[in-house]
Amino acid sequence: MNVAPVAYRYARSLMELAQERGVLAGAHDDMALIANTCAASRELLVLLSSPVVKADKKAAVLEKVFAGRIGELTNRFVGILVRKGREAMLPHVAVAFNELYKINQGIVTAEVTSAVPLDDAARKRVHELATVKHPGKSIQLSEKVDPSLIGGVSIRIGDEQYDGTVSRRLSDMRREFSKNPYIPGI
Repeated sequence: MNVAPVAYRYARSLMELAQERGVLAGAHDDMALIANTCAASRELLVLLSSPVVKADKKAAVLEKVFAGRIGELTNRFVGILVRKGREAMLPHVAVAFNELYKINQGIVTAEVTSAVPLDDAARKRVHELATVKHPGKSIQLSEKVDPSLIGGVSIRIGDEQYDGTVSRRLSDMRREFSKNPYIPGI
């Protein structure tokens, strides 16, 4: 998800307030729940971005969806977003908050994409690689399975990427063969 800069401003303000009140972990859990709920519900996203639905109706729906599931601070924050007419930004703010939280806590996410699920030895090797690249940080693995890779693994840590997949090697070979100046019959 491409997150707008304004979402980071709102997320940063919530983070500072949550730290000040000592409820940062709870706010993180709340924003993760909001991000997951919004990602799973297209109807909720459509409702939040609809200019036809009034703000009070959106606030009522959000209250029912998250009633008793999010803390008081996060609930008030969501209410402020709705009052300011920024309710469509809620999923983006939740994602931005989770990114800022990881930075604040020194957590690095290693995104691993492979053709088959990783075994424990491969998982350990990726963790070791990430620890060497980012010493002193806590490493969190995010695994995805993509059969179109054919084989191998692709690892993304921050802005660095290692692509050792078979599909990438085939693509490289295709590109090299297309550069071949050989013309048959000459």
